[in-house]
Amino acid sequence: MAAEVLSAQGMHVKLYDSNPTVGRKFLLAGKGGLNITHNEPLEDFIGRYDQSDWLEPMIRAFDATMIRAWMTDLGVDSFVGTSGRVFPTEMKAAPLLRRWLSRLKQQGVVLHCRHTWQGFTESGALRFNTPTGEVIIMADATLLALGGGSWASLGSNGAWVTLLNEQGIRINPLLPSNCGFKISWSDFMIPHWGKPLKNIAGWVGNHKEAISSSEAVLTTYGIEGGLVYALSRPLREEIVQQGYATLHVDLLPHVTERELRLRLTSSSKQSLDNRWRKVGIEGVKGALIREKLPKKCWNDPVSVAMCIKNYPLILDGMQPIDEAISTSGGVMRASMNDDLMLHRLPNVFCAGEMLDWDAPTGGYLLSASFASGIFAAKGILKKLTLH
Repeated sequence: MAAEVLSAQGMHVKLYDSNPTVGRKFLLAGKGGLNITHNEPLEDFIGRYDQSDWLEPMIRAFDATMIRAWMTDLGVDSFVGTSGRVFPTEMKAAPLLRRWLSRLKQQGVVLHCRHTWQGFTESGALRFNTPTGEVIIMADATLLALGGGSWASLGSNGAWVTLLNEQGIRINPLLPSNCGFKISWSDFMIPHWGKPLKNIAGWVGNHKEAISSSEAVLTTYGIEGGLVYALSRPLREEIVQQGYATLHVDLLPHVTERELRLRLTSSSKQSLDNRWRKVGIEGVKGALIREKLPKKCWNDPVSVAMCIKNYPLILDGMQPIDEAISTSGGVMRASMNDDLMLHRLPNVFCAGEMLDWDAPTGGYLLSASFASGIFAAKGILKKLTLH
């Protein structure tokens, strides 16, 4: 995005990538259908970010509507799914990437692959490791867009943290986000590993208004899926603070506790399985109730209804960072000026997931990366124009 903006203004732009080809992480993001942004109201959209006041001007300058217009300009149509998520009509990333790279080349952007950034020389030049040896580049301005730390195989390995720390740049530690969480399941739950928990809601702490309706999947190590991804930030914070987190789950969010008690009471002459099945508790949901409640309480409508509406799952850890969809942490806002230029490194800017922000899945990660790339490019233009 930054290369596109800068080259359109007549700047000579060189884009360096450590991989053999560019956009590998972008292509992987589109493997199951490229969720490129979200169509919800802009105020709600901005509120999904933990650094919303920092990202707000960036996203307002390149919001979901503008992303779709940019795609259309590249010849790629898009549509809004039932959840509000936006996808290319072809549901693939490759056609968009091909057209995008073609535009960059037409605008004079020069691509250099297999160039791994190794930091700076004493004079401030960029050092790259390449198959033919070290390459030194002196640039008028540099934009670092090195990703988080959760996709090492695609280049986002977080190695830049050490390189910037050496320059005195303040960085919040990279932690897994949008990841699975660990639960110590009993042997009773083993047959249900790999099974989905559908039509549920969850919250963390006492703030039930923070519910996020979604689904999840029980795994050998614990739980993963949309519900825990959406709540990964407060869950991670609880684990960091106290070593564990409690995920409260409503197994039947569309039925009140009072209605459940009445339904369970009115069908008391039927078998236990039939009573539970009629209110929507069967399969993995039924197993969870049996796991939690003593057998003597299974026929008690009050106990069962309370358990259904507030089922506590104790999470005792997060999956490793390289198994996370994204990472939190990164270059701190205080390390940069309002144009995303590093205070300690004049003419060096940062953008994308390496910045200290966090967001759930649903198009928010790509949207903020796009927007911050454009924002940083405008900062570069301002800086170079003034000089």
